[in-house]
Amino acid sequence: MMNQSNTVLCRICGCLSKAPAQLAAHDKLHCPRCQHGIHQGSKRSVEVTWALLIAAAILYVPANLLPVMSVYFLGKGQPDTIIGGVFHLAEAGQWPLALLVFVASIVVPILKLIALGFLLITIQRQSTWRPLDRIKLYRFTEYIGRWSMVDVFVVAVLTGLVQFGNIAQVQANIGTFSFAAVVVLTMFAAHSLDKRLIWEAQPIPGANVIDG
Repeated sequence: MMNQSNTVLCRICGCLSKAPAQLAAHDKLHCPRCQHGIHQGSKRSVEVTWALLIAAAILYVPANLLPVMSVYFLGKGQPDTIIGGVFHLAEAGQWPLALLVFVASIVVPILKLIALGFLLITIQRQSTWRPLDRIKLYRFTEYIGRWSMVDVFVVAVLTGLVQFGNIAQVQANIGTFSFAAVVVLTMFAAHSLDKRLIWEAQPIPGANVIDG
């Protein structure tokens, strides 16, 4: 693990040593005491995660403004956005389902965008604030991200099953593809973020530095 003072800590034997002044991203470090490989941390991880997160944030707007599904019964119907579908479910008395769709499709994606953005900012600022809690936040964010696919799954199933000519039809609209892209991009963003970077700014208690 590398910190701001250009020293690296071996997680195997606890040796603290100085890293070379000129170090390429692909170069490998080894502990001068036990010769075990030392993780450097990935600056590219932050850049890639930011790129994916910004793309997801941009697509989040059309995902919520554009219709995701059109339901036609006896020739009558209209396209619905995600929030429009939530209102229709609530009006029909399907409160549990409306709440599930609202949380999975509105709340979870925006919270994931905020959480990942917060983690990236703290990493770039070399923050030492509560690293264990930030690790827990990262793991929770990574876990709940998959549940945002509920809407996409429902639309895909209904589109495939409900096709009864002029009686009833369900069509997927462009909003579904935007929403699916948001979910996939945020999942990739969480996966690309090297969570070990959260610990890099932490002070390393009393260890003798060995010039390596």
